[in-house]
Amino acid sequence: MDLEKKPEPEQQPQPQRQVSPAETAPAETVFADPQGSLRASDADRDRIADILRDALAEGRIDAEEHSDRIDAVYRAKTVGELEPIVRDLPGARRHQEPAPEYGYAPDGADGPPENLVAIFSSNTRKGRWRVSRRTNAFALFGNIEIDLTEAIFAQRLTTINATSIFGNVEVRVPENISLRGSGSGVFGNFEVVTLEGVDPQAPVVVINGYSVFGNVEARPKRGKWITDLQDKLRKHLGH
Repeated sequence: MDLEKKPEPEQQPQPQRQVSPAETAPAETVFADPQGSLRASDADRDRIADILRDALAEGRIDAEEHSDRIDAVYRAKTVGELEPIVRDLPGARRHQEPAPEYGYAPDGADGPPENLVAIFSSNTRKGRWRVSRRTNAFALFGNIEIDLTEAIFAQRLTTINATSIFGNVEVRVPENISLRGSGSGVFGNFEVVTLEGVDPQAPVVVINGYSVFGNVEARPKRGKWITDLQDKLRKHLGH
């Protein structure tokens, strides 16, 4: 017996769901660690390489491990890839300290210069002291030592005018400031190790002067850093 095939019911078109703009918008990229995702600079790599060099010299790592880590340093593309290379070394903690806050006096607040004189004698300025905006150092058959590693900078720019005649003027600064100089030596030595602080607001020390049959020298003191500068300034001023 032939069966009559019944026509199938027509499919009713389904209403299309409205898609919200939020669903069609591209997903935003979220960085869990913006600082770590920052592209590494040559200065960042050199900083890590210095930590590894110190660790090798102190016997914390051997030559083979130093070589492996150095290779990793120059393969790294971001700061986040650099930091784990030295995470187990003491120098890494020092470089990860938060940047200090700088509390400077107004630019117009200019007091009298400080004068340091050594004639057939010695004169030393060091410890925790407030640095004048201008310091004049004069050594004649004498020795002057200016140590700024624990000093309080009430101004961003500090100028030291150093004159040495058959004498010696030595200036030591912390490693995280800027150090610049301009001078000359006549049968003597005038040497300023140029240093650029990472923080653009860090103090700047400028050494000017000359030496005649003498020595003027300014350089950073290894391992010395300015920290909590604003707190030191407040305590010094009694606020």
